Amino acid sequence: MDFIGELLDKRYKIVKKLGEGNFGETYLARDLKRPSKPICVVKRLKPKHTHPRVMELFEQEAVILEKLGEHPQIPRLLAHFTINNDLFIIQDYVEGHTLRKEIVPKRQMTETDVTKLLHDILEVLVFVHQNNVIHRDIKPENIMRRKHDHQIMLIDFGSVRELGTISIDVYKMIRTSVVVGTPGYIPTEQAKGKPRLCSDIYALGMMAIEALTGISPHLLQEDPDTGKTIWRDYVKVSDSFADIIETMICDRYTSRYPSATEALQALTATQELPFSAVLSPPLNFNPPVKSQLSLEPELETIFLPLEQFEFEIANISEKKWVGSKPTYEVNRYSDSAQCYIEDLSNDISLAMVSIPGGQFLMGSPDDETERFDTESPQHLVKISPFFMSKFPITQAQWQAVAALSPINRHLDSTPANVKGANRPVEQVSWEDAVEFCARLCQKTGRKYRLPSEAEWEYACRAKTTTPFYFGETLLPSLANYNNSSLYGADPGNHWQTTIVGSFPANAFGLYDMHGNVWEWCGDHWHENYQGAPVDGNVWLSNNDFKSRVIRGGSWKSSPRLCRSAYRSWNPQDGRGNLLGFRVAVSLSGFSYQ
Repeated sequence: MDFIGELLDKRYKIVKKLGEGNFGETYLARDLKRPSKPICVVKRLKPKHTHPRVMELFEQEAVILEKLGEHPQIPRLLAHFTINNDLFIIQDYVEGHTLRKEIVPKRQMTETDVTKLLHDILEVLVFVHQNNVIHRDIKPENIMRRKHDHQIMLIDFGSVRELGTISIDVYKMIRTSVVVGTPGYIPTEQAKGKPRLCSDIYALGMMAIEALTGISPHLLQEDPDTGKTIWRDYVKVSDSFADIIETMICDRYTSRYPSATEALQALTATQELPFSAVLSPPLNFNPPVKSQLSLEPELETIFLPLEQFEFEIANISEKKWVGSKPTYEVNRYSDSAQCYIEDLSNDISLAMVSIPGGQFLMGSPDDETERFDTESPQHLVKISPFFMSKFPITQAQWQAVAALSPINRHLDSTPANVKGANRPVEQVSWEDAVEFCARLCQKTGRKYRLPSEAEWEYACRAKTTTPFYFGETLLPSLANYNNSSLYGADPGNHWQTTIVGSFPANAFGLYDMHGNVWEWCGDHWHENYQGAPVDGNVWLSNNDFKSRVIRGGSWKSSPRLCRSAYRSWNPQDGRGNLLGFRVAVSLSGFSYQ
């Protein structure tokens, strides 16, 4: 059936056919219900694929796309619907060209260009993998270069599979109907119907070889003795870069980088970037001077394995009203995330949680209860993937780092008012927190820092839009705060700091983001968000301001001051029994002063 000229869902008018895949067709359309009638992409499941499991796969694609579309370099899902048993998915149209225009037969790209290309693709793929999604068809045709800003866009998730949602038996039952992947880019385990995150790494490695050699992957020969793909005979590259490519395309998946995160770590470790050693500590590291935290890493790399950890999440739903007072029901469930563990001393460690990149609306909407003008204007911010400490820095962690050699200033090893090894450290200034980060950099070779204000709010919200990551209110069973306002449901307060992790985490696996202690950010204080950066970086002032942003509220704060959007300030040399902090680490360059 020819869909040209058809009006779908009374709003999407089909303009022309763009292409056809194994089990879908794509069309260009206009959205007639939007003023400018913008162009969008329509994907339709072919009628001949009527197996119910195949149709479930297609519907699951819509769910996954909605999740992944939060990343600015993955097309947004605009709608999905069914018409007469045909399934349709509507996405943003990306104007630009696929990498097939750049990666062509008999044309060799330089090592520098391919390194940059891999870096840009892996940054997006980190987000995909952190959402436990395998693309399963990485190739030049499925990666676009956006026209207006030349950014990489990852497209065509027609073959994605969210881990754990589809059994192997189901996959085997339908694999004869659905061809997954493209010959030359498919690793052995994927060909057997058991794809993994590292299957995408294999495909990306083969694409890199294609770009370097100008030879299509399926035309490359294998060494009969080792079974390895022969490609280095056709191009000259550095040994360090060749080792990365070889690791990406190992036939045994256990010998590859487990996911995009580890591949990006390896790649950045070989580049002359300010942050090359984020997860790859150099063997001989020169400590930073003053507050300029620049690293000059060796090429030799130590990889820190990511660990999976489980945690409890809670959300609040309004149950009923008793007179004029609401009662609430708390729903609890389990989730998991990834982290790496930093050894600080014999028995003291620091857990750094992987925070996926994405974009979010920073600030509060005009109708949020008891909001402040300083939380305006609400604006869209893009956040790159990073790591953040699971808890506010504890007194035990503080003492371990305070015992290290000073960089710029002395640190009191026991500053906290309420003592306890696993309680958050408090009575530390912004300058103290920066010194802590500098010493941690010197010890580990990784660039620890305070999070930017945008990173802090993004990490706190964990993809929620409510005033708190628990929902519309706080309860004493969920956070340590001063419960005496209408936001809460019952009286109660701990009246001092509590042991970190005493309450449920948010969806990213971070604890105590509401209450307990205020947390320092890297930014100077600004009265509102006029002119604020939209890339997640620290916002510094040209004036000689000595006030820095604090976020999250404390044990003494009302719920109003513990909201995800609330922001306040303190002199950067100020201390108090309400002030603590947590640390962050990036996957790419970041600096502040």
